[in-house]
Amino acid sequence: MVAKDTKKELTTESINPYGKPPNQTKAQSIKKFIYNSETGAFMGRTASSWGKIGLFYLIFYGVLAALVAVCFWGFFQTLDPRIPKWQLERSIIGTNPGLGFRPMPPAENVESTLIWFKGSDRDNYKYWVNSLVKFLEEYKKPGSTPGRGANIKDCDYTRLPGPGQVCVVDTRGLGTCTEEDFFGYHKSSPCVFLKLNKIYGWKPEFFNTTESLPDKMPTSLKSHINSLKASNPRALNTIWVSCEGENPADQENIGPIKYMPYQGFPGFYYPYENSEGYLSPLVAVQFERPRTGILINIECKAWAKNIRHNRHEKVGSVHFEILVD
Repeated sequence: MVAKDTKKELTTESINPYGKPPNQTKAQSIKKFIYNSETGAFMGRTASSWGKIGLFYLIFYGVLAALVAVCFWGFFQTLDPRIPKWQLERSIIGTNPGLGFRPMPPAENVESTLIWFKGSDRDNYKYWVNSLVKFLEEYKKPGSTPGRGANIKDCDYTRLPGPGQVCVVDTRGLGTCTEEDFFGYHKSSPCVFLKLNKIYGWKPEFFNTTESLPDKMPTSLKSHINSLKASNPRALNTIWVSCEGENPADQENIGPIKYMPYQGFPGFYYPYENSEGYLSPLVAVQFERPRTGILINIECKAWAKNIRHNRHEKVGSVHFEILVD
């Protein structure tokens, strides 16, 4: 009787699912996990189990992808690829354009605004010349930019662009600020190009009367506007540009300044409406005789009634330094 009970107890223990599994080596455990010949399971699941879970996730992610696609399609139906949804006061950019300048210092000096060169050393100023050559490439080759050519018009203050047309930026009026003249760097008379940031739909309000000129506007610019009033009054529709030393010492060391082709951005380039082939107008500023060996802080400003200047927010003006060895 005791023998029978003992045999029964052993048999029950041998089939107990909660009992301790037989000892296996690590390699045997891994091999059994990859493929269990007793149950036909592969990586812990049978073929039918893998099929069911695979089908579930295929349907789940398929439906999810379809919902995302429908949402994106509906979103893009509300947008125009050429016209921003939020403009001017309603946009993040706002209504006050900033100024940019070229050439920029090397990329490793990302926070620097210093143009530092030695006019008697070609290898030294070569970087600045090459930077301007690359910057002006799209301006010299209209056909290289998609869409350029068909709707481009030669404009001036009497020939304004029509609907869908854009005005060509003529680089032939840049005087000595050209690649052939090394942009003046070989003569220690560097050229710096200014460009007004683009804001869709923004229309400048010009200082086109001599009676409303602001007190802070430089005297030289006021004299220039007064001279145009008699000789070419239509040219008064310009976003004026002025550059001067930031401090009294800088103003003494900066020397004479020349602006080409105009002392500002002509009004016929505005408003910017993202038309095919549009390029921002340029003003080449040449510092003809800056004092050598001295760091000169320069601030250039754009002048229009709806442009405010804030040095800290970098709107309406741009700051850079020139050091000629």
